[in-house]
Amino acid sequence: MNSFMSKSNWSIGIDLGGTKIKAAHVDKEGTIQNEAEEKTDVSGGVEAVQSQIEKLANKLIDDASTPPRSLGIGVAGQIDKATGAVSYAPNLDWHDVPLDAALEETLNIPVTVLNDVRAAAWGEWLHGAGRGCRDMICIFVGTGVGGGIVSESHMVEGGSNTAGEVGHMTVLLDGPKCHCGNRGCLEALIGSWAIQRDARQMLQNESGTKTKVLSLAGGDIENVTAETVIKAYNKDDAFAAKIINKVAHALAGGLTGLVNAFNPEKIILGGGVIEHLPHLIPDVENEVKRKALKAATKPLEIVPVQLQDDSGVIGAAAYTFKMHKEM
Repeated sequence: MNSFMSKSNWSIGIDLGGTKIKAAHVDKEGTIQNEAEEKTDVSGGVEAVQSQIEKLANKLIDDASTPPRSLGIGVAGQIDKATGAVSYAPNLDWHDVPLDAALEETLNIPVTVLNDVRAAAWGEWLHGAGRGCRDMICIFVGTGVGGGIVSESHMVEGGSNTAGEVGHMTVLLDGPKCHCGNRGCLEALIGSWAIQRDARQMLQNESGTKTKVLSLAGGDIENVTAETVIKAYNKDDAFAAKIINKVAHALAGGLTGLVNAFNPEKIILGGGVIEHLPHLIPDVENEVKRKALKAATKPLEIVPVQLQDDSGVIGAAAYTFKMHKEM
């Protein structure tokens, strides 16, 4: 690699999702100096997406006065620790894609690829709501549920680099089926698709129920989504409250197990569901502190994410700084 990189004080952070690619010029303090994004060309396949990443990276490089130290990419999928390849990214329909090697060759800078939620967790730990912690868990509740675990100031990777899949903890034996094939996963109880499923089933089973959920969906059960449930809940709808209260209870149950297992100082919650139901955080915190081991809850705070939509790019850049301290 080029010798100038050892003196560079910024890196490129990229959040690669199935909908959009966000790229940012991030300095060592975790501040975004410049950014660019575009819709992900999933239908174009690996080559098209790689070309988009190169284009965005080169735009940031051209706009900067110095070249970057490195590039970090958060991908919604599983990463092979030994090779750095994307083993499986469902939103992109990728299998065994050597993205890091391909980008290193074309951009001539070191590239680190990691799971997107793990990248966001690292960003929150180093530059966001987790600053100052040695032990922290960050969980994002959206369509799915993902997490990142920082223990004694190190990201927990696990034996095959899949640590942090908190959405697939079994929290209700013989509960509803999850997309992963198991039953009773946390995601199958609190993910936005689970909220939608429960609302539609309850409306079918309780025909004639008066609820803002149905009116917001134009009177059609098939148009009911997590968004309509949350909107109705925020308008004090009793039917929606039944569903959201179950979500809060399941989330508290899952967090109680994590608190007992990992003893974090902070749990940081983010994602679309949490963003639109912010008051759930203190409610869930109170329930966790009632249920978890008292010794484990002494240092515990449960707080919202601080970096919002920037946590992924900031975390990806920060993590690659860590990986490429000296070159």
